[in-house]
Amino acid sequence: MSDTIELLSTALTQKHISLGAKMVPFAGYNMPVQYIGLQQEHMAVRNHVGMFDVSHMGEFRLKGPNALDLIQRVTSNDASKLIDGKVQYSCLPNEDGGIVDDLLVYRWREEEYYLVVNASNIQKDWDWISKFNTQGVEMLNMSDNMSLLAIQGPDATATVQKLTDVNLSEIEYYAFTIGTVAGINNVIISNTGYTGAGGFELYVMNDDAEKLWDAVIDAGKAFEIMPCGLGCRDTLRLEMGFCLYGNDINDTTSPIEAGLGWITKFTKEFTNSAYHKKLKEEGVSKKLVGFDMIDRGIPRQHYEIKDASGNIIGEVTSGTQSPSLGKAIGMGYVSTAFSKEGSEIYIQIRDKSLKAVVAKIPFLKK
Repeated sequence: MSDTIELLSTALTQKHISLGAKMVPFAGYNMPVQYIGLQQEHMAVRNHVGMFDVSHMGEFRLKGPNALDLIQRVTSNDASKLIDGKVQYSCLPNEDGGIVDDLLVYRWREEEYYLVVNASNIQKDWDWISKFNTQGVEMLNMSDNMSLLAIQGPDATATVQKLTDVNLSEIEYYAFTIGTVAGINNVIISNTGYTGAGGFELYVMNDDAEKLWDAVIDAGKAFEIMPCGLGCRDTLRLEMGFCLYGNDINDTTSPIEAGLGWITKFTKEFTNSAYHKKLKEEGVSKKLVGFDMIDRGIPRQHYEIKDASGNIIGEVTSGTQSPSLGKAIGMGYVSTAFSKEGSEIYIQIRDKSLKAVVAKIPFLKK
């Protein structure tokens, strides 16, 4: 009997393998972590344009007269503020003070919404939302049928514009439209992203994924486009201080502790909202902060954070050597007393206690 777990593929898995990508298991999928190198791919996105296959993400459609009520019930942000063609960042609070997942809410039309969730949480999120669907909202899990390409970087707009008659400059940040791209109809063109470098995310049916990938690569040649793996996606998002589920937020962290008060609206009731409101009013005992390493060393998830006397005051959630900044950076939860910008903290890296300083997020200033 074999213990190996069968990894899922995206519609582009064979494309990545043929391009020589280094493939790794991620959220149950066989995904490219890098092609020619994390550093080069990272800088391509910061300076020119890069493309990611993020088809492992999940997509749900919620439809019906009670769709908004259900979204309001399960998410922390106020989805009633959305109008057609707008997107909202939000999270699904659990009943124990933590977060089931973070997600994007797309308003298609008055009684129809799309939710985009993390790959590792597709079933978990589906079950969670379904549990509260007591008013007959029509729910459809489209995750297995859709592909998602993220074209990111300062030349991303010019690259995609070659392939569509849609005026991309009219799509505001956190807005979307439906259009024809590379001869493919009904592409969702979304001005969202996870890199801080600008660009678009394109949702298509699986059958059209390879055609779209090839067209974008061809259109981007003039801008030195590069296929990019999940390795640099992580370094790019960390430079912007964007939270990663499973690292910086999870089933035990409140959005208030994570600095996500801006997506936690108490103009309505949602799962465990009284608990989070109390945290906001009375203050938290720990906070998610960014930090720059002063001493030489790379912080990694779960490394202890200490004060000058060696007392444990927190834990690293994310850390890397920043390609753009040329220094090591990280994020982690610390006791609130040490959360102020400029506070000296120490990261326990193996047998050494290395100095760091709490820094303002984002690390990379535009």
